[in-house]
Amino acid sequence: MKDLADTPFIPVRAELHREPLSILGTLRAARGNLLAIIPWNATRQPMVTGKTGLRWHMVMSPKALRRVLRDRVEDYPKSTVTHRILGPGIGESLFLAEGAHWRWQRRTAAPVFSHRNLADLAPVMQEAARASLARLERAAGPGGATADLYDEMVAVTFDIICNVTLAGGGQIDRAHVHDTINGYIRRVGRVSLLDIVGAPAWAPRPGALMGRRVVGSLHEVADRVVRERLAAPSDTPDLLGMLMDSADPDSGRRMNPQELRDNLLAFIVAGHETTALALAWALYLLGHDQAAQERARAEAMALEGDLPGPQDLDALPFTRAVVEETMRLYPPAAFLSRTARAEDRLCGRVITPGDTVMLPIYALHRHHMLWEEPDAFRPERFLGPRPERFSYLPFGDGPRICIGAGFAMMEAQIVLAALLRRFRFEADGPDPVPRLFITLRPEGGVKLRVRPI
Repeated sequence: MKDLADTPFIPVRAELHREPLSILGTLRAARGNLLAIIPWNATRQPMVTGKTGLRWHMVMSPKALRRVLRDRVEDYPKSTVTHRILGPGIGESLFLAEGAHWRWQRRTAAPVFSHRNLADLAPVMQEAARASLARLERAAGPGGATADLYDEMVAVTFDIICNVTLAGGGQIDRAHVHDTINGYIRRVGRVSLLDIVGAPAWAPRPGALMGRRVVGSLHEVADRVVRERLAAPSDTPDLLGMLMDSADPDSGRRMNPQELRDNLLAFIVAGHETTALALAWALYLLGHDQAAQERARAEAMALEGDLPGPQDLDALPFTRAVVEETMRLYPPAAFLSRTARAEDRLCGRVITPGDTVMLPIYALHRHHMLWEEPDAFRPERFLGPRPERFSYLPFGDGPRICIGAGFAMMEAQIVLAALLRRFRFEADGPDPVPRLFITLRPEGGVKLRVRPI
């Protein structure tokens, strides 16, 4: 086995622009791949400022990010573009709500994601992993075959989130929901010229009307599920039931049907694709780095029992490091943005109300002042001391850190270890293209040779 510190694998990366972009150039870049609006020097400077109709700042300094995400979080709400894109789909759910409305929802939902409840949900993850193994065994046959692991990871994580959200998953048409989500992203999830020049959110954007029609059918499905559950509660614990039973510990307030609907959809949308992306990119990386794959496999093979479970997570340190390094190189939420509400100063520059403050997580995770060999795949960097806080933000940080981070990490480790116990993955086909709209997807899929062990 080669030393992982020697000649590390340099995986595919996005091309960042070196020359300033015009307004139209920014539009073309953003509509093709949002990563393309990140300048090359964003991986070498603490902050980059520019103007394309509206004034913007890209922030890569951990100290400044701490200020935005923790110290003055109320002064940096989710950007108007974020609300414009996601609001029609998930409303004022926990993901988008601000201020007091966000705080009471967070207090209400927090117990749902407690360590005890996560352990109770592990069997759902194991059963979905078992079904994924069976599908791959049929596809690979005894001699192995090429498969698109991105498609398979979307399938397994969608099974998990549907069964976790709605016990049994039978009350929801998964194919319809998944197709509707993708259709909405294609129509509404792209930046428009009006966004770039800072036009108000009420100004009509191309595709917005059609996008609302698409998401209307998704709302109908979720509304029906909530109505049926309110009329006939289930004895089987699931996320929707936990949200229905939970109340704000301070006020006693409970979520109304629309709030349940919006949060249900937010968890389904965010809870499957982000983990699917982390797993798909991890398999791409391991398919090109056989030494790392063998090291992770050795951990998985040493486990007892049929499938990995929550009791095994401490015995999978390298597997966890692979997942963390994957999310460093390909963070599912690779680009966040805020709209400044009050005057401030970041990295010595004045921030005025209305400025767009961008958090290019992709550039932060590949910053040459923060990471050694930032473009290299080196899982062992997560086996020692933790990275400087606010230099690694796959789940955000501060009070609005992703509420499902523990769930996602447990899910990713269980599924990845289960796959490595049964199959060997080898590079076979062109590299996927990292392309960002709302999430960082592998365009072209993750084509790997899958060989039974």
